[in-house]
Amino acid sequence: MKRLLAALQFLTILPVSIKSEIKETDFGASLLYFPVVGLLIGILLSLSALALSSLPALVRSAIILIVSIFITGGIHLDGFADTCDGFYGNKPREKILEIMRDSHIGAMGVIGIVSLLILKFSVMASLSGGSLWKILIVMPVFSRWAQALACRMAGYARPEGKGRYFVEYSRDKDIIIGGIFTLALLVLLISLKGLVLFCISFIPVALFFCYLKKRLGGMTGDTIGAVNEVAEACVFLFGLILSGIHA
Repeated sequence: MKRLLAALQFLTILPVSIKSEIKETDFGASLLYFPVVGLLIGILLSLSALALSSLPALVRSAIILIVSIFITGGIHLDGFADTCDGFYGNKPREKILEIMRDSHIGAMGVIGIVSLLILKFSVMASLSGGSLWKILIVMPVFSRWAQALACRMAGYARPEGKGRYFVEYSRDKDIIIGGIFTLALLVLLISLKGLVLFCISFIPVALFFCYLKKRLGGMTGDTIGAVNEVAEACVFLFGLILSGIHA
């Protein structure tokens, strides 16, 4: 339970009280519960879509997008923006890390966030209600598992940082179990198209992993957040294509 609460505390703004001491190894072990937290987020988003079903698609989509940012506190968007700033141009590794550590957002960070939100908004507005609630559930599950996988696929690029213990103490079995859970949920909700969605969404996410690892030699808290956003965008876009249903 402590590790589930640690995952909740890290991934959402939900009020979580952890009474016992959290060890460094607990952070790595909490990766097992990242898809579970994603499922909770997905259910909240899906319920929001249901509650807003009487509103025009554009208004509904805007509100759902705001709710999704509020639930997470925008932490992953912040990491995505910092990653856009750091990786723009052919900078050396040290310069990239320096830029990402800067608390100020640059032009490329703004452009990246605006482009990402426009994509998410347009996809949500284009999905029918029957497809939307399913995508809203599987999207955060897949993206949180992708974060856990990112922690396991590469070392930590800094000597210190908020994401260090998630990376250093990650375990293969937790990632595998999380992946099976994620895949099973996609197949349960979207049948064979869920399997296809998992596979085609994984390809660009894996390529993004490789790019980050090549440029930095590992992950940081910002790039792990960026992985989440890229994974969400992939599930949204490919989910729309596979649904074949437009509002």
